[in-house]
Amino acid sequence: MAFDNKTSTRTAFPLSRRTFLRGTAATALSMPFVLRAGDALSSSGNLRIAAWAGYVSPEMLAAFEKATGIKATYTAYGTNDEILNLMKVNQGQGFDVIWPALDRVPNYVEASLIAPIDESKVEWDRCIDSALKSSEKLGAVVDGKRYQVPTDWGTEAIAFNTEKSPLVYGEASYSDLWKPEMAGKATVRGHSALVGLGLWLEAEGKLPRPLLESFASEEAMRANYDVILKEAIARKGNIAQFWANQNEAQGAFLTNGCIIGQTWDSTAAGLKEQGQPVSYISPKEGALAWMEGVSLPVGAENIDQAYAFMNWMLTPEAGAMYASHAKVNTTAKGAEALLPEADKAFFAAAYPKDALDKLWWWPIQESWFVELRSEYQDQFLGA
Repeated sequence: MAFDNKTSTRTAFPLSRRTFLRGTAATALSMPFVLRAGDALSSSGNLRIAAWAGYVSPEMLAAFEKATGIKATYTAYGTNDEILNLMKVNQGQGFDVIWPALDRVPNYVEASLIAPIDESKVEWDRCIDSALKSSEKLGAVVDGKRYQVPTDWGTEAIAFNTEKSPLVYGEASYSDLWKPEMAGKATVRGHSALVGLGLWLEAEGKLPRPLLESFASEEAMRANYDVILKEAIARKGNIAQFWANQNEAQGAFLTNGCIIGQTWDSTAAGLKEQGQPVSYISPKEGALAWMEGVSLPVGAENIDQAYAFMNWMLTPEAGAMYASHAKVNTTAKGAEALLPEADKAFFAAAYPKDALDKLWWWPIQESWFVELRSEYQDQFLGA
């Protein structure tokens, strides 16, 4: 019998959008952000932000400057490995704020690239409690020290053409990507496609070990990934295009004829906003869920300004602006009520019924796992 990894993950990390929203009704939504005394009141330089492509808009930078008096510049990157490798080359220099995925934070700590957060400088009461607590187990806290302020969460699940490949909740599965009729019509990201495929195989009782054990030992990982890789290679003809960033994933639908894909929620939301017949849904095995946040590089020069930015991101106004622009789910209390109706509708369609209870949260990916993950991904891509 297949082990129910999602159940154990939910028990360890009890985090959902509904939990996020519970208890936040009393939050004052119209309260303007006020910089505390002692924060960066008269910055002489720019706050240097490095974040995912599409995460920070000019409107956000203008609103931050208006609220705090601090000017900020934004450098975009496309993948976790891109920013991690850049920080390694620069030895943690060059930016005041970076935005790594939560499960990869221990990689930065191991390489001495980010500094512990001074928790006395963060307005924690603005952050949804369950996000703050769950982030401790998902990678934000290492050896008793916190290295990230959680700002958002999202998922990777199934984007689909509503006209050519309609799906319904409860029946939609990662297996839909690999069906014979989807030959040459699917797009996936190499390493996470193997996890989605693994969740399907696990549900079918075809993995030798619980999938979550793959993140705990090399022996378990190789045992599972050998099975997953063999299945992926056998079905590789379904993949019209592999993606590594959001632009590539959207391009698969726009120019490469894909009608189904394992993508981020923001990818599908962006396509839908462009008028494409694309929707997004959680599969019955559970959407792959991640959390992100703001971390402080060891070479940060504008420290007070960085903390002012962290606190501003947790206001309802900034959270709603950020969520609407980046198509992610903010951790700022009270932001939900300020979101456009289209964003609320997308969320409801993506996570109906018990979908939030089935979220499969990415475990911490230690350096040895990332190295082996790349090894298996390369075999898949090169087959």
